Amino acid sequence: TQTHSLLAMWCSRMALRQLQRIAVAPLNIAGGLTSNVQREMSTLSRVYVTRQIPPDGLKILRESGQVQFELWDSDDVPVPRKELLQKVKGVDALLCVLTEKIDAELLDAAGPNLKVLSTMSVGFDHISLEEVKKRGIRVGYTPDVLTDSVAELTVALLLTTSRRLIEATHEAKTGGWGTWRTLWLCGYELANSTVGILGLGRIGVAIAERLAPFKVKKFIYTDIAPRPELASAINAEYVSFDELAKQSDFLTVCCALTPETKEICNKNLFSKMKNTSIFINTSRGGVVNQEDLYEALSTGQIAGAGLDVTVPEPLPTNHPLFTLKNCVILPHIASASYTTRNAMSALAANNLLLGLRGEPMIKELKL
Repeated sequence: TQTHSLLAMWCSRMALRQLQRIAVAPLNIAGGLTSNVQREMSTLSRVYVTRQIPPDGLKILRESGQVQFELWDSDDVPVPRKELLQKVKGVDALLCVLTEKIDAELLDAAGPNLKVLSTMSVGFDHISLEEVKKRGIRVGYTPDVLTDSVAELTVALLLTTSRRLIEATHEAKTGGWGTWRTLWLCGYELANSTVGILGLGRIGVAIAERLAPFKVKKFIYTDIAPRPELASAINAEYVSFDELAKQSDFLTVCCALTPETKEICNKNLFSKMKNTSIFINTSRGGVVNQEDLYEALSTGQIAGAGLDVTVPEPLPTNHPLFTLKNCVILPHIASASYTTRNAMSALAANNLLLGLRGEPMIKELKL
């Protein structure tokens, strides 16, 4: 029922707000740590932080009295691999971001002391889960706190692509804006459309909640299996992968990158889509075969694409996709709001501290 859906949405929002508050709040260590106790602690846990993370997370680590940490003090340039392999030697925990490849080589370099890995990301395809599981390393990550930010950016990208805003600003700046024309820079509207979601999770639901006021006619989705509870919140219908391609006027990709979803968006999908359809990806670049997407866009098989993620990142400036007017490419900024990035860094710091104390993390990957 509608009442049940509204209640579910309200509960989900309250849970998210609570998580955002928990993520940013410093942890209280049982019994408190007086300066005397701190002095008596013979060794604090050693932590390496691979990036100059937003201030809320660093403050939590600094004030915890539980760890001594060293960090790669730059936000512009990732830590060089050689330096990273040196710095992780003997650490008890590692706080990383998605630019660091956490594989057997790195874990071997770190050695047996490494017991906790905390990534400031919702995706974890940069981590070799098999290797960390084999070594008994616990992994924390930062989902949910970025749901609102990613959903907002997805809607912005969808509208920018479908209403050709980048083309329009270019025309206005470069003298292409002449007399009024009947079909010049026409795009596609959301009213009475069908919006398809590939991979229905919290982000997919949050996107649909934001698009519903645009008078969308129908929401459809596909996933490994039906997700009735999530779907009921947005009144979405479960369909097959082929039907998602055929019916969607706007297709937004929200799935994780796994061996099963790698390049799942390829010529098979694009060939079944309408030539008026808009394709949006704010999940991971690896779920799309970019050669097939270029072909679909350049031949008019689909109307347009908006991408916040690519392979590789950054995408080389001479990449063919950049030559297309009907392709909008952003530099992976879906979670780039001050509120969200600080919440992510705080959650990553708290996950790490809890992991080191052998307690349940706020958000832990079940390996």
